[in-house]
Amino acid sequence: MVALGSVTSRLGSVFPFLLVLVDLQYEGAECGVNADVEKHLELGKKLLAAGQLADALSQFHAAVDGDPDNYIAYYRRATVFLAMGKSKAALPDLSKVIELKMDFTAARLQRGHLLLKQGKLDEAEDDFKKVLKSNPSENEEKEAQSQLIKSDEMQRLRSQALDAFESSDYTAAITFLDKILEVCVWDAELRELRAECFIKEGEPRKAISDLKAASKLKNDNTEAFYKISTLYYQLGDHELSLSEVRECLKLDQDHKRCFAHYKQVKKLNKLIETAEELIRDGRYTDATSKYESVMKTEPSVSEYIIRSKERICHCFSKDEKPVEAIRVCSEVLQMEPENVNALKDRAEAYLIEEMYDEAIQDYETAQEHNENDQQIREGLEKAQRLLKQSQKRDYYKILGVKRNAKKQEIIKAYRKLALQWHPDNFQNEEEKKKAEKKFIDIAAAKEVLSDPEMRKKFDDGEDPLDAENQQGGGGNPFHRSWNSWQGFNPFSSGGPFRFKFHFN
Repeated sequence: MVALGSVTSRLGSVFPFLLVLVDLQYEGAECGVNADVEKHLELGKKLLAAGQLADALSQFHAAVDGDPDNYIAYYRRATVFLAMGKSKAALPDLSKVIELKMDFTAARLQRGHLLLKQGKLDEAEDDFKKVLKSNPSENEEKEAQSQLIKSDEMQRLRSQALDAFESSDYTAAITFLDKILEVCVWDAELRELRAECFIKEGEPRKAISDLKAASKLKNDNTEAFYKISTLYYQLGDHELSLSEVRECLKLDQDHKRCFAHYKQVKKLNKLIETAEELIRDGRYTDATSKYESVMKTEPSVSEYIIRSKERICHCFSKDEKPVEAIRVCSEVLQMEPENVNALKDRAEAYLIEEMYDEAIQDYETAQEHNENDQQIREGLEKAQRLLKQSQKRDYYKILGVKRNAKKQEIIKAYRKLALQWHPDNFQNEEEKKKAEKKFIDIAAAKEVLSDPEMRKKFDDGEDPLDAENQQGGGGNPFHRSWNSWQGFNPFSSGGPFRFKFHFN
């Protein structure tokens, strides 16, 4: 009987007055029990005691089929349904028990309790009053009186909630409904009413929670699915919105509002999915175009405007269009100052524009809101190195090219400057010395920026030609006398030492 005690305990936690009928004695003659039915009832009782609810239910199904007038079979089956959390299935069985045996107070008490949970207060009160009139046991009488008091309290609270709602006092209505729904937990209408209050109070996620419960409590609740879908849509969660509106159409494929909303969400969802695929493929210009289409498709929902701009900001940053990225990211941050993604992307754009102080500030702000993000930490360290590096020698500035310049641009700039600052162009000794220094810096810049490995080091904030960064103190190989640079060819792509170049 240990297992039976476990089942009884589980039921008692939900229905404190519940009497599990495993030990109920009945007279076969009164119930018209034949041998097969009695066998099913006995076997079901043992399975129930062992906690094997599904198998017990099968036996009680067989008992009901064998004797449709056996109230014990219905009652035991209702007990199993309750133990399985299937109150909707238990209610018809309890009603059948009362129909067959009107003085069965335990069944009436249980039905009254279920009706109370469903918010059917008048019907519940009727059951509790009839229990009190049917010569109940002391415990049954006490329970019925307690439930009647509770039901009266729920009636009063419901009246107050409705009055508050009609007066547009949604905060008060929610307070009353909170108290009612602690008791009437299966009342779909009251949950829908509280959802409306939450919507009015600007708390859509709480509304969604109530509407989801209502969609399960009420059969074919297309209205709940429609509202859930539209709320998710307003929140910018297009995927969940699409999922919920599909549930509505499963129940009614001709539902006009659900179908119209489905077409809109599906179109938007397709645009966003395509845009994200393009981003993954590195096709940032095409992705930007798709997100611009998203904003045109749904201009009235601010969430889609913000998210689209956020992704466009990302595309511009990754596509090394810093001016555009900074502009769009800044628009996002005006609407959402704590948007970490926009802060990171704008910081990267600032780095390309060599605005290191601004980049550091964005990374630090992002880190305040997400201190465990490794990308932010690495970006901040890089920006700090680049700032320090900019205070020394900047090879990009020496050649006058952007940080995202292609190799051909670097070579072209180098050749032009090499011709301009070749020391042979200068006769004055002071000017020649100045030209020599400038010429050496130009050659060093070309050497670093045309070599992918050296350029990467420099872009990460480390000067590969800085003596401080050289292991063993090898020093800067470009800091040497002018004589060692005599005879280089600035038009050679293979290095500065191949051909001699003469100036007239």
